[in-house]
Amino acid sequence: MARLSLTARLTLLFALGSSAVLLVLGWLVGIAVNHHFEQQDFDALVGKVQLAQHAIERVAAKNELEALPGQLQDALIGHEDLAVQIIGPGGDVLLQTHGVVFPAERLAMAPTRLTGRLFQWEHDGRSFRGMALKVATATPQSSMVVGLDIGHHQMFIHNLMRALWVFVACAALAMGFIGWLAASRGLAPLRSMRAQLTDMTAHRLHERLPDAAVPPELAELNASLNAMLERLQDAFKRLSDFSSDIAHELRTPISNLMTETQVALSRERDAASYRATLESNAEEYERLARMIADMLLLAKAEYGQMGDWIAAHGERVDLAQEVRNLFDFYEALAEDKGVRLELQGECQVWGDRLMLRRALSNLLSNALRYTPRGGVVRVELGVEGERGRLVVENPGPTIPAEHLARLFERFYRADPSRQQTTGEGTGLGLAITQAVVQAHGGSIQASSDNGLTRFSMELPAQQA
Repeated sequence: MARLSLTARLTLLFALGSSAVLLVLGWLVGIAVNHHFEQQDFDALVGKVQLAQHAIERVAAKNELEALPGQLQDALIGHEDLAVQIIGPGGDVLLQTHGVVFPAERLAMAPTRLTGRLFQWEHDGRSFRGMALKVATATPQSSMVVGLDIGHHQMFIHNLMRALWVFVACAALAMGFIGWLAASRGLAPLRSMRAQLTDMTAHRLHERLPDAAVPPELAELNASLNAMLERLQDAFKRLSDFSSDIAHELRTPISNLMTETQVALSRERDAASYRATLESNAEEYERLARMIADMLLLAKAEYGQMGDWIAAHGERVDLAQEVRNLFDFYEALAEDKGVRLELQGECQVWGDRLMLRRALSNLLSNALRYTPRGGVVRVELGVEGERGRLVVENPGPTIPAEHLARLFERFYRADPSRQQTTGEGTGLGLAITQAVVQAHGGSIQASSDNGLTRFSMELPAQQA
């Protein structure tokens, strides 16, 4: 079943709401008119009942009672819609309007004084509204009932209600049309936004939805869409840069492989030469494999798979012990470069041990690579509130401010002319470190001044 459009829904709701209001209004009008006629009939009946009551109360003898009908007939001249019945003390009908039968139970239940209660009955297709009364005379009590033909009232109400229903139906159609116009005009900004977004392509992500013509109700949606376009533009730019960077990074090892292979095949060589070529190619293959593995790890981090793994398999990790283990691993390299390794403080965090070890290894490898001979690579650990803090500090060239914000980008190097050939030489080490830290719910920043470079990392001390 096809879903109704928003315009159709608003139109239908507007028409139904308006119709409901008009129906209630018509119902109230009908009640008010009927109440008005009841009050009008009551006033007319009270006057006639009092007239007949006074005439009956003056009856003092039986011969006067027999003359009463003639007196009342004269009083009813000009009131053809009035029906009257009088029952004498002996149960004889003294006066009865021709063609009208009054309900006998009403006469039996007639009160001895006037009340505000009317009763209604039908006879021969005609409707009447009346009242009954017992009147005391010198003789035993007489009973009378007076009624009005209310057919013309009912006809008026019937015609009025029919006219109201026709009006409500026409008004519902008119309100539906007005609602459609209002909804169409009100949703025009949405259609404009949809048209602009439909025409949006990867080459036009720099364009933004205008804010001036947007109503306040859509301002937040417009701002959210513009923010989404901003993120998409940034994502496409990073994807384009990443594609360009990876093509550049892959070109060098592939060119080396092709060149060495072509040189090896250019003429006959001995087994030792072929072996040297294969060993060189194997090194390039290892670099390519390492780069591909790093790219896959970053892809998993972007899609949240790394965070899911940490949530399911996280444990308490003693960062001080992990740093000591890495110091043992890098001890030979540090001695060869004349660099000293120092650790201060203790800290435990929650996370994946192997991932955190790799992040720490990247930071230490990076620090050793740029620390001059005689320098000290210092690791400081501590706890601040519910977060563990780790700082890796090393002396070396000051990194310009314009490069600090991009240190964690893939394949980015502050010194493009420097080719990294040891450790994490793919240009992905710091990007992987940031991905690991963020997957743990932490943060990492870099600072560099006065010949000291610091990487500050914060991680949750407890499971989130």
